[in-house]
Amino acid sequence: MVRRRSNRLHSVARALLPMVFALLLVAACTDTARYDHYQSVEKPWTKDHIYYFTYDIDDNTVPYDLALEIRNNDLYPYQNLWLLCSEEPPVGPMTHDTIECMLADDYGAWHGAGIAIHHLSVPLRSRYRFPHKGQYTLGIRQGMRDEQLNGIEAIGLRIEASR
Repeated sequence: MVRRRSNRLHSVARALLPMVFALLLVAACTDTARYDHYQSVEKPWTKDHIYYFTYDIDDNTVPYDLALEIRNNDLYPYQNLWLLCSEEPPVGPMTHDTIECMLADDYGAWHGAGIAIHHLSVPLRSRYRFPHKGQYTLGIRQGMRDEQLNGIEAIGLRIEASR
């Protein structure tokens, strides 16, 4: 009788194991991004061209992680990329910030993932609580010395709830 119960438990466990594994796989692959948008960069990227990202914040009690997403190719001539960012909140004055993105190490090896096009996620804010609900607009333009910048394929913004 003990043996029969043991076999029955074993067969139930065997039947449930694939379902549990599938459930964990689906949960792990769920995208947590609140906002994830890219824009292709015109070639060359001129100093006066600004890329805008407009997003809504419905819950300002939740902390968010914000990251700039940069895609560059092997023709990008520098180790770093300076970005001039301006954010317009739904209430209050516009804020400005200058961000240095390190795209390569001292030996020229690209950071991030990819072979021909390299994708790098640069943390912008961590566990940030937006001061107001509503629509925000982030403007990004290149702040390099070159008037025209080659090698940047796309720029993006990713916002997700902090874990």
